Order: sequence, then structure tokens, then C-alpha cells
Amino acid sequence: MKPYQKINNITGWIIFAIAAFTYLSTIEQTGSFWDCGEFIATANKFEVGHPPGAPLFMILARVFILFAGDNLQMIPVMVNILSALMSAFTILFLFWTITHLARKLVIKSEEISMEQIAAVMGAGAMGALCYTFSDSFWFSAVEGEVYASSSFFTAIVFWAILKWENVAYEKHSAKWLILIAYLMGLSIGVHLLNLLTIPAIAFVYYFRKYSVSTAGIIYTSIISLVILGAIQFGIITSLITMAAKFELLFVNSLGMPFNSGMIFYSLLIITLVVWGLMYTKKKNKPLWNTVLLCFTFIVIGYSSFTII
Repeated sequence: MKPYQKINNITGWIIFAIAAFTYLSTIEQTGSFWDCGEFIATANKFEVGHPPGAPLFMILARVFILFAGDNLQMIPVMVNILSALMSAFTILFLFWTITHLARKLVIKSEEISMEQIAAVMGAGAMGALCYTFSDSFWFSAVEGEVYASSSFFTAIVFWAILKWENVAYEKHSAKWLILIAYLMGLSIGVHLLNLLTIPAIAFVYYFRKYSVSTAGIIYTSIISLVILGAIQFGIITSLITMAAKFELLFVNSLGMPFNSGMIFYSLLIITLVVWGLMYTKKKNKPLWNTVLLCFTFIVIGYSSFTII
């Protein structure tokens, strides 16, 4: 498999270079006439954009704006460059996703011929380049909007679950699931589009770990929707709502200083998570230990919203 991996990596970076050159050559020289102007302006002054906000995108855009120096005309260009590079990385991970799936269809053994490798690379290149030059994606790749960065997180998350699939029964394979959780938490600070990968990720996990059955497919569908709802309504909204209620209780009812309720609530969450991790490890419950770790890393990624 070593020659295959080497060719796969090199070809992927060539596809990335083609996409990056295309997008960097065609970026907008200013802000497009819709939300882009707002995103660029708020990133430049590190202000709050329209609800619910996109704090991680603002941070990334601000870092790129720093390279503009005192040249005000370069500020929108630098944010557009961010989108171009994020889109190029999206194409890179899309290529590796396609080659992973194509290899499973074409290659049935450890012996791989050059003809089979060429077929897999051709499939990956064709799919990735078709998406590179597609109308909607190309438009989002050359302007200062959140969709390019959101597409990047979507692509890398699905690529990560396929990496987990390769090592599903190896020791420490859960690190890929925890990485996915962290990336999902980060993606919330850009756009919620990434959450739509959860059902697909759930099915990759199911097909790798269990024998396929009609009941299994139904249960997996239900579980994936429960996970999606738990993140959307449990973490993204309820976590903050509870923090507000604790703050009101401590300040308005108990007469304590501002932020005391928030601090207590944060410490309570940390304490419960640490206790849960220790308990699940002591009782040898690896599944629930991984679930708690995933929850923790989603919250860590989601914490970009604290800057708002």
C-alpha cells in the first residue's frame, strides 16, 4: 500500500495547487455586494456580525487582515484569500475522500496494480476538479463569506471519519472521533452546515462496527438525529441558556457580583465532566468515556463564541 499512499498524497496536493491557483487568480478585489462587506468590516475591527455571529471566521479573517498592513485596499483582498485557501483545502480533502471510496470499490486485495491506482486517482481528480470549477462553489471561494470556511470543515470532518474507518479496530482509534467532535465545535463558530455530516458519520460508524440490517439502519437514523438534536438544542442553545439562568440567580437573587453565576456554572460543568471521565475509566466504560470526551471537545471548539 506504500506506493498507493505516496501517489495518493502527491496527486492530492497537485489537485490542491490547481484549485488554489484558480481561486487566488480570480478572487474579488473588494467586497461583494451582500454580507461580504459586513464580514470584512467586522473582522477588521473585531466587532460582532449579524446573529448568531461567526466568531471563528472573524478570528481567522482578522489574522489574514494583519498581513495587509496599512494598505486599506488590501483588507478585503486578504479576507478573500482566506476563502480561496479554505476552498482549496476543501478540494484536497474531497479528493482524498473520493479516492478512499473509489479504492474500496476497485481494490479488493493488498496487491495493487498501477492500472488500478490510475483508475482511483483519475476518479478522485475528476470528482475534485468538477467541484473546483462548479458555479456555486467557485463563487463562494473568491469572496469574504463564511461558506468557503464552512465547506472546509465539512470536507475535513467527513475525511476524518474515513480515516477512523481505516483503523476502527486498532488501539486509540477513538482519537479520530474526538478530533471530529473538536472540528464540529470549531465549525459552529463559522456556520452550522457542518452538523449535516452527523447522519453520514453515524452510518460510516454503523457499517464499520455492525452487521447491516433493516432494524440497524432505522436505529442508526434515529440515533444520528438524536445526536444532531443534542448538539443543536442541547449544546448550542441550552448550554448558554443555563449559563444565563445561573447568572441571573447569582446576581439578581443572591446579590453576588457580575459573572459570578457564569463562573460557578463553568466550574460545575468542568467538575461534572472530569468526574464523569474518571468514573467511566474506573468502571471500564470506553464508549461513555469517548462520548464525554467528544462532548468536552465540542464545547472547547464552541467556546469561540465567548469573544462575542
